Amino acid sequence: MNSSVKLLKDHKLRNTSCREEVLDFFLEKDAALSHSDLESQLSDSFDRVTLYRTLKTFLDAGLIHKVLDDEGGAKYALCKSHCTDHLHLDNHVHFKCTHCGKTSCLDSITIPSVNLPKGYEGTDVYLLVQGVCRICGEKN
Repeated sequence: MNSSVKLLKDHKLRNTSCREEVLDFFLEKDAALSHSDLESQLSDSFDRVTLYRTLKTFLDAGLIHKVLDDEGGAKYALCKSHCTDHLHLDNHVHFKCTHCGKTSCLDSITIPSVNLPKGYEGTDVYLLVQGVCRICGEKN
């Protein structure tokens, strides 16, 4: 059983060609991807709405998590821990390289908890660090 089929099974999702190809693309790139990244690579096989619904299904099932980029857009990355539809455990820093544009999960660096004032209730916390990634740094 390949990795994408196993991930779908582990998250109790029906296997479709779109879901399998999208997961394969995430596994191949090992980076946060936007809807337009997927659309540009898979548009010959699947339309924009199908890709959007696939991302939404993956997000709702805890298979991917949202990464906000520096331009206010959303990217998505595979969850490394076993997240569920009710609980995302991917509370880590994301890094965007200013040279290559790749956004990566820094799983070993957790986002510190934020104590909000009375009456405030947080639902999501995102932390994006920008700079030069290891690969681009080694090239220079």
